[in-house]
Amino acid sequence: MGLTDHEASGALYTRIAETPYASSPERWRGEAADLRASAEAAGFESATISQILSAPKTEQLLIGTFCGSPYLFGLARRDPARLFRVLATNPEDLFETLKVRLEKSTQAATEAGDQAAIMRAVREFKSEVALLTALADLGGVWSVMTVTRTLSETADAALRASVRYLFARAIAKGDWLASEEGAEGVDGSGYIVLGMGKYGADELNYSSDIDLIVFFDRDRARLREGVEAQTFFVRLTRELVKLIQEHTADGYVFRTDLRLRPDAGATQLAMSTDAAMAYYESFGQNWERAALIKARVVAGDLRAGEALLRELQPFIWRKYLDFAAIADVHAMKRQIHAFKGFGKIGVAGHNIKVGRGGIREIEFFAQTQQLIAGGRQRDLRSRRTLDTLATLAERGWIREDVRDDLVQAYCFLRRIEHRLQMVADEQTQLLPDDPERLESLALFSGYENVEQFSLALKAVFEKVQAHYAALFEDMPELTKRGSNMVFAGGEDDPETVATLKAMGFSQPSTVIAMVRGWHHGRYPAVRSPRSQERLTEVQPLLIEALAATVDPDAAIATFDRFLSQLPTGVQLFSLLRAHPGLMQLVAHIMGSAPRLAGVLSRRRRLLDAVLDPRTYDTRPSAAELDEIIATEIAAAPDFQGVLDASRIVGNEQGFLIGVRVLSGTIDASQAGGAYALVAERLIAALLTAARDELARVNGQIAGGEVAVIAMGKLGSREMTAASDLDLIVVYDFVPGVEESNGERPLSPSQYYARLTQRLISALSAPTAEGKLYDVDMRLRPSGQQGPVATKISSFVNYQTEEAWTWEHMALTRARVVAATGDLGERVTTSIRDVLVRPRHRSKIASDVREMRERIFAEKGATNIWNLKHVRGGLVDLEFIAQFLQLVSAGQNPEVLDQTTYTSLERLRDAGFLTAGQADVLLPATRLIHDLTQILRICTDGNFDRDTAPLGLKELLARAGDAPSFIMLEEHLTVTLAAVADMFEEIVR
Repeated sequence: MGLTDHEASGALYTRIAETPYASSPERWRGEAADLRASAEAAGFESATISQILSAPKTEQLLIGTFCGSPYLFGLARRDPARLFRVLATNPEDLFETLKVRLEKSTQAATEAGDQAAIMRAVREFKSEVALLTALADLGGVWSVMTVTRTLSETADAALRASVRYLFARAIAKGDWLASEEGAEGVDGSGYIVLGMGKYGADELNYSSDIDLIVFFDRDRARLREGVEAQTFFVRLTRELVKLIQEHTADGYVFRTDLRLRPDAGATQLAMSTDAAMAYYESFGQNWERAALIKARVVAGDLRAGEALLRELQPFIWRKYLDFAAIADVHAMKRQIHAFKGFGKIGVAGHNIKVGRGGIREIEFFAQTQQLIAGGRQRDLRSRRTLDTLATLAERGWIREDVRDDLVQAYCFLRRIEHRLQMVADEQTQLLPDDPERLESLALFSGYENVEQFSLALKAVFEKVQAHYAALFEDMPELTKRGSNMVFAGGEDDPETVATLKAMGFSQPSTVIAMVRGWHHGRYPAVRSPRSQERLTEVQPLLIEALAATVDPDAAIATFDRFLSQLPTGVQLFSLLRAHPGLMQLVAHIMGSAPRLAGVLSRRRRLLDAVLDPRTYDTRPSAAELDEIIATEIAAAPDFQGVLDASRIVGNEQGFLIGVRVLSGTIDASQAGGAYALVAERLIAALLTAARDELARVNGQIAGGEVAVIAMGKLGSREMTAASDLDLIVVYDFVPGVEESNGERPLSPSQYYARLTQRLISALSAPTAEGKLYDVDMRLRPSGQQGPVATKISSFVNYQTEEAWTWEHMALTRARVVAATGDLGERVTTSIRDVLVRPRHRSKIASDVREMRERIFAEKGATNIWNLKHVRGGLVDLEFIAQFLQLVSAGQNPEVLDQTTYTSLERLRDAGFLTAGQADVLLPATRLIHDLTQILRICTDGNFDRDTAPLGLKELLARAGDAPSFIMLEEHLTVTLAAVADMFEEIVR
């Protein structure tokens, strides 16, 4: 569909232009028939339903919708008559009717002082709008921008009704004085609710939060004597959030987010206008200027709000391109994944909002130019992205074909975003990683198969990224940079000092001393004439690339350490000269990821791997990893050679996963599965090698089978770059066998103990190629006192009769990653049987709480960056998921899943988590895992916020989808507190 609505008149069912596909149409055809029967039973006219369903595309729309979205099917099933009423009505007229009905019902509830009725009315209104907009969107009846505007108006109506009620209640209590006109109290109150982000721009997505900032004008407040303004307005705002956000039997209206207010970590939910102006004038950040571009008064005292926005104009729009604006441009430029020629963008698991070629890049494309020119050209001060792109083209800032490409891409990606969110009413922008779910989304999005869907997405991603990366190419340089810098001689060249200073180096003399040392052959890598020659050729571009990082001083210092560890520099300098994109990537690693820089200095062949376009196209599959491992191992002359080869593969693949995250090819949430896949394929290969080595001397056990169970992070597919391997080895053999058949026979227990020890050594022993993993076997039956390998009968008996609660918690993450014969299947079945046994909730809750306190006493922290052990951190999240699985799997085994995020989703879908609890826990799990991945990729040891490179902080902010590191810390603090509260609420 284009930007206009399809035949904008008539009933919705007569205007259907497109429909989703269904994977099992017969099943959903039957569900549609049941809904018809229920609607007729509720009094909806049968003839009208027949007319609706006989239309060419109605049934196909319903079948495709129900198949693709459990959430929308639930809305339809809750009130089938409403479904057919929506289909039978003109959608534009219906929306207006719903708004009028909301106003009347909330007015009556306000006069009656009935808060429950208010909450019910706004939720029923949102529920019907959700069904209406989904059907109009999926049927191609409304354009995507009509859908976003309708959703934004829905939020406006719900907020305004709620604010009216709250002021009327305050008047009834005597806290607020009615105006002389006897109005309800909102007009002239000085209470201002600003909508921010997509909401402010009337671009709200299907399951979006609404970003709000709340201000109040003390001079307009009509408060009873003795009532303090700050206290009153903060309490009123807290009540407003409750009215809109709280989950009830009727659902919720919108999740709300007030983190964009000034200095959110230190200020109350509502802030006086005087304090706000003082903050913005003295301390306002550049990202806040960008955020306020989209600000719109959405509720409260509308005239006071407009006056405040007019007052803020000089802060938002600056007439001259000052240094702060230049810094903005460069900050946005750094966020371009400018590794040109480094592979294609994948689809599975890609984030269509913040990933490469996504919605955020289109918004930044427009916003960057608004920041530069909006101060002088008032017509560029538009809130809506598409309006801004149109004006940029009219003004000659961008070509018309660029505008057309980006408009088309923006509408396409927003449509896909809506379909992603319609599936389960989740605020997500991640394309599914799972093949079945990706296929389901493809069908739901109107594509016949994943291949067509992927081609369409890739084409859009690549077009957006190309325009985004080209944004700065034709712009004049914003800082003085030159290549005629002088590093020779004993004295610092004044012009070189000035140039380096202008490029962003705060200590130019230190930089000059470093570069002078390179040319004087300080390190082995720069001593040969060829190295010196190549260094001279790449030096200007190298310094330029390091200067373009967030922290140039840290980047060049890290590069200097990197260079000092290289035995030769010819290959490095030659590669950098031939591949400018590699220069940018190396600079990015130096500025943001000291740990990866250290790995790169020890493994120079990684530069060749980084240059391979296939590195970025997709993550290697299990079969591709097996081929890579087999190729390396095949050249090994002996078992020691196998160990060296496995370390080469493991360390290189781990490095490349880190590079993929840094370059935006995959996001942090996908890294855990990627690390786990590498580990399990290496375990399988080394198990085979260890068995072969053992058999050479000790033979084999007749009918012998072995299985390796992954526990912990490997079992849950949540590994990081620094994870160790928690393993249990289980074996079995034919009854009656007493020893192996080799030259040196061993009893079965000795045999499998020896095999396990060889496997541990193969995984953990240091060799000339380094170490692969640390291995932890303490989760085996009886822990360190038990044998290193356990017979399956003993394993099952222990788990059934002797294991503690904490061991069963650990078992929720158990997964067989390597096995022979059918032992793997038998172990998996045994684990499931243990987990689905009925349990006493109070007993398990008591055990979990006791264990949590024991861990906190030993390792607990108050530092929010101790993401694992801080209250509300990873331990609490995992314990909540494991507790609920243990006490719920007996009723519903489908809740079991090793991955924390997926298990929480399943628990929500099965009704063991409320929607409100899931709204806290799921985003928290994603956030904490994403931040943990970035920290483990980039650093060794603990993270110190005060000494961390700025580049790393920027990476963390990007991973947490926050506009700044300070905002990320505030968000993290609130998230941890909410999770800690959830633990207390759930684990009991």
